[in-house]
Amino acid sequence: MATRDATPVRSPPVKIDFYAPPSPPATMAEHAAAARDAGFDGFFVPETNHDPFVGLGAASRVAGTMELGTAVAVAFARSPMVTATAAWDLSATSRFLLGLGTQVSAHIRGRFSAEWVDPIEQMRDYVESLRDIWSAWQTGLRLNHRGRFYRFTLMTPFFTPEPIPDSRVPVWLAGVGPRSLRLASEIADGFHVHPFHTVRYLDEVVRPALGDGIEVASSVLAATGGTSDQIETSVQKVRSQIAFYASTPSYRRVLDLHGWDVGSELTTLSRRGKWDEMASLVSDEMLSSIAVVAPIDELGERLRARYEGRLDRLGIYPAVDLSSADWTTVVEGLRG
Repeated sequence: MATRDATPVRSPPVKIDFYAPPSPPATMAEHAAAARDAGFDGFFVPETNHDPFVGLGAASRVAGTMELGTAVAVAFARSPMVTATAAWDLSATSRFLLGLGTQVSAHIRGRFSAEWVDPIEQMRDYVESLRDIWSAWQTGLRLNHRGRFYRFTLMTPFFTPEPIPDSRVPVWLAGVGPRSLRLASEIADGFHVHPFHTVRYLDEVVRPALGDGIEVASSVLAATGGTSDQIETSVQKVRSQIAFYASTPSYRRVLDLHGWDVGSELTTLSRRGKWDEMASLVSDEMLSSIAVVAPIDELGERLRARYEGRLDRLGIYPAVDLSSADWTTVVEGLRG
């Protein structure tokens, strides 16, 4: 089945976002300044081996007009009160988007020693808690949130932060399943789509489930380079990344939609540690449907052709390190 890059369903223009690499908070100001100078609209920090809120605090000093966000922070590792405070402080000095994800059971229980019961309904209560906390801070009214998972009834003046000019902190959710999409359609301002996706998956699964009024963002896997040899090296790295994602059972919906019957075999190989063998199962059709393959001077135009009108925010997940000049070239191509 050919890649479906035509018939967009959303309206341009797309905002262009820089997704910071996993690195210490001390480096985030440098990354943010480079993204600002290259012309990016947004700067997002993941939660991997460092705290994303700390990194964004450093980035906020040099962000200029860029929007800042977590993409994404692990919700259940923190009390909603802790997350509310970090988001409030960042919103006071920058244009901040709070991106939240559930993570998976093994990490929540084993890495964070937190509870995992009903993640969708817990996330609903989490977001409602945040908004009740922020409302209490902004209005001075009594905090009285009593949900299934969270209860917040105490907020004294000593612990209440100052009101901020815009107390409506946008909350973006991330997920891959139908319940995650349904929840986002009900309570979120935006939705982060996993980079393991296709245009057909966006058109037939994501957008219909979200409906109107929910902004959609995603980073896109890109195999690129300045020479044919660099592009080929990048292609092999992207094939390995696709194979890794496709080996995860929860991402199998993308494979099933296209009839790519490789998920079970990839899962088996991953459990045996056969990482080098997995990339060979990623066909050229899978590669071209999930990733964008193009030289640096054509990458922006190719991304725009595929995603303009489909995504509200677009980030690039390159398989190779790009220089400041490369990033500028890509952004200019996306702008058209």
